[in-house]
Amino acid sequence: MLGFVLRKIFGTKYERDIKQLKPLIERINALEPDISKLSDEELRAKTEEFRSRIKEKEKEFEEEIRELRKELSSAVSPKEREKIKSRLKETRNKILESILSEAFAVVREVGKRTINMRHFDVQLIGGVVLHQGKIAEMATGEGKTLVATLNAYLNGLTGEGVHIITVNDYLARRDTEWMGPIYHFLGLSMGCIQHDKSFLFDLSLSETGKWESDKVGSGIYLRPVSRQEAYLADVTYGTNNEFGFDYLRDNMAIRLEDRVQRKLNYAIVDEVDSILIDEARTPLIISGPAEESTDKYFIVNKLIPGLKGRFILEEKEKEAKKEGIDLEKGYDYIVDEKAGTVKLTEEGVKKCEKILGVSNLYDDMQSEWEHHIRQALRAKGRDFKTGAGPLFKRDRHYVVKDGQVIIVDDFTGRLMPGRRWSEGLHQAIEAKENVKIARENQTLATVTFQNYFRMYDKLAGMTGTAATEAEEFNEIYKLDVVVIPPNKSLIRYQWSDVIYKTEEEKFKAAVEEIIKLHKEGRPVLVGTVSIEKSEYLSNLLRRKGIPHEVLNAKNHEREAHIVAQAGQRSSVTISTNMAGRGTDIVLGEAVAQMGGLHVLGTERHEARRVDNQLRGRAGRQGDPGSSRFYLALQDDLMRLFGSDRISFIMDKLRIPSDQPIEHALVTRAITTAQKRVEQRNFEIRKHLLEYDDVMEKQRDYIYRRRREILEKEDQSQTIKEWMEGILDSALDTHIPEKAHPEDWDIEGLNRELGRIFPIALRKEDIDLSRITKEDLQKTLWNATLKSYQEKEKKISPESMRALERDIMLHIVDSRWKDHLYNLDHLKEGIGLRAYGQRDPLIEYKHETFNYFTTLCEAIPQETIGLLFKVRLPGEAREREASAKRHFVHQRYSTYDMAEAKGEVEQPDIKGEPEAKPPPFKRSGKKIGRNEPCPCGSGKKYKYCCGK
Repeated sequence: MLGFVLRKIFGTKYERDIKQLKPLIERINALEPDISKLSDEELRAKTEEFRSRIKEKEKEFEEEIRELRKELSSAVSPKEREKIKSRLKETRNKILESILSEAFAVVREVGKRTINMRHFDVQLIGGVVLHQGKIAEMATGEGKTLVATLNAYLNGLTGEGVHIITVNDYLARRDTEWMGPIYHFLGLSMGCIQHDKSFLFDLSLSETGKWESDKVGSGIYLRPVSRQEAYLADVTYGTNNEFGFDYLRDNMAIRLEDRVQRKLNYAIVDEVDSILIDEARTPLIISGPAEESTDKYFIVNKLIPGLKGRFILEEKEKEAKKEGIDLEKGYDYIVDEKAGTVKLTEEGVKKCEKILGVSNLYDDMQSEWEHHIRQALRAKGRDFKTGAGPLFKRDRHYVVKDGQVIIVDDFTGRLMPGRRWSEGLHQAIEAKENVKIARENQTLATVTFQNYFRMYDKLAGMTGTAATEAEEFNEIYKLDVVVIPPNKSLIRYQWSDVIYKTEEEKFKAAVEEIIKLHKEGRPVLVGTVSIEKSEYLSNLLRRKGIPHEVLNAKNHEREAHIVAQAGQRSSVTISTNMAGRGTDIVLGEAVAQMGGLHVLGTERHEARRVDNQLRGRAGRQGDPGSSRFYLALQDDLMRLFGSDRISFIMDKLRIPSDQPIEHALVTRAITTAQKRVEQRNFEIRKHLLEYDDVMEKQRDYIYRRRREILEKEDQSQTIKEWMEGILDSALDTHIPEKAHPEDWDIEGLNRELGRIFPIALRKEDIDLSRITKEDLQKTLWNATLKSYQEKEKKISPESMRALERDIMLHIVDSRWKDHLYNLDHLKEGIGLRAYGQRDPLIEYKHETFNYFTTLCEAIPQETIGLLFKVRLPGEAREREASAKRHFVHQRYSTYDMAEAKGEVEQPDIKGEPEAKPPPFKRSGKKIGRNEPCPCGSGKKYKYCCGK
């Protein structure tokens, strides 16, 4: 009640947001008459004028920005970093806001002159919201593509780059050609990143040298360039996948010139809810083939039909426990359809052990069998009594095309070629479908979209559906959502849902509704949740003689043609979620007078946003339209999350199966069920992010270290510091501080150092009565440094520098790959620790930290060891290397390996150190043994990378 009163007095949050921006919009509008009088040359000159004014303004904030960047580089905690990034964004925004009104007025005028499109006031509001680093929710058809030109131009003036992210290659290419004339007129370069090529917008490629709207999408305005050139453009369009994969590839590059991206400055994400929420559960992974055999998948696939399964819901399990009922008795496995999990019962474990001929399915040697069985059950398992299942269905979750299993995106209905489910699930489905089983892959580099986009200095987004996920945007990305009012009032009528007992009755009623509207001449767009359902409905309409088009992942090539006809008189279009996003359905002649497009949904999606996107196809830009959903208690959402109460009411009232319930209460009950699902999915995404945040700190350290190696040609200083650190650590281990010389472990020291350096100690050469630990350290250092300098002399300083960098990169990459492999395996079983009353996340953090500590210790040791073993063709050899080794990096093809054995320096250790070479001088302060480790682990240096 209090909230209602406050809203009446002060307005809603979104109303207050718009009210604050109105004075700024009025200032932009006031400039329009004067700006419109400028000639083309005067308008073009505004760009240089703005750049000069930005440089002048930057001088005012130069010191503040420098200090903030300094604070950011040294900040450790995520909260502290987030606060500093927010302050930095505000400071940089102040610089640009001094010219915002004029810049927006100029872009508006150029839009009129070049592409005959004028920005409405609501589009100006959207541009300001995006510039502020927020999310603009704008209804379908409100011109989000045009909105982006305002803030992209303003932020592009800094020369630091603006990335505009779209959901597919087609939209990236189309928007580049469509909006290109605006940027081109104002002197800003415009790039476009595609899967296998990249372009710059170039108007001179046209025969006439002029832009023509009907040529958009033909590619005639796009000039092929290198990826680096496309990224160096002031504004670059591309998909989320391409930007993310280029980031990963850059951090696998072995030459500085192979990197394509520059600093991640500002990103505008189109369809932001799709990319930052729907895609958030799917990390980007660059992988290579693992060594595991695929035989087990075939064996397990044959085993599954002999197992009896039972599908249950979590609620039923809780009820059964209260009543003392054993749901597992008589079954080999239990599937919780709601949670998407499978577990073997005790009977099932024994049966599998007997069939496979193993004594214990869960011991370390055989645990892979249990993992393969679980994945196969997710792919193939069915309820023994009802036949329900499996969890992953053909033509719903995937299709089989050209002998391959291709994933179907749950949210967009589009095929995702190249994407694979992880942890052996994809191979299990390949075995089920009897197609070639691809080898399991090993992760070489990975990042989630959540962590990739949080790397940008400033992030903004736009979509037609963001308000329902405002909490998640704020909590994960620190992005505020602002709902922008439509330019014309929405006149779409939204009918209440109708719900039937059975799916059969639901589709029967939907077909009757389609026939009725078809006869009236109204176009109908029918939304289905899967390819399977779209084809089922198509068959029903075909029997009734209703002409129609089907748009799903199987015939996506005809998408543009089908969508173009969907608004014509009497047209019927059946579509999966593909038609729900990024498409404008234009009404045919006289259709508006009949009531416009009618959207008929045949099932509610887990996310309200997807339903809203489907509804949003009707009633664009003031057009009339209507929408209604036909549901059944057998629908997945109803069955798993919300049907019990409604089913009880229908049974009590003895409502026949062919009579629907149509009431606002039903619609509200379904919305409540969706909210529960959304909250659950949010918790899952947040949980996944907590795990990825652990790796993110480690990834950041490794990638920064890698970048330093690429950028700095001379790594000799680091090599010498590592050599000294290894010596100190070995001496601390084998020669304790207060130990008597006779108790020194010379043999252990010799063994440890001999694995890395070409030096060897002989106990008989050591005068234990006179030598001190410091003497020994100096002598060993002199011998090591001498070996290093001799090697450098043999192959030349230039070759030595190149060798050092190549080896460092190879070891860092090799060790990081092994680390990711360990983490993949750790994640597979970490959840089981909850059974031992231990928090899996805390356990994961602890184990990951231990793995990373090992990695940090190994990199210097393996680098130095390899540096002394590698032999270049020009280097003198005392004997042929007994073994050779091949490396990942191609530049190693000219290197050989030689064992240190037989080629060692034997220092003279009599208590008097030999004449030593010029002392090694450290460039920076030496890290103390008790100081915090610079890797950010929080441990002391001596217990971490300085071991």
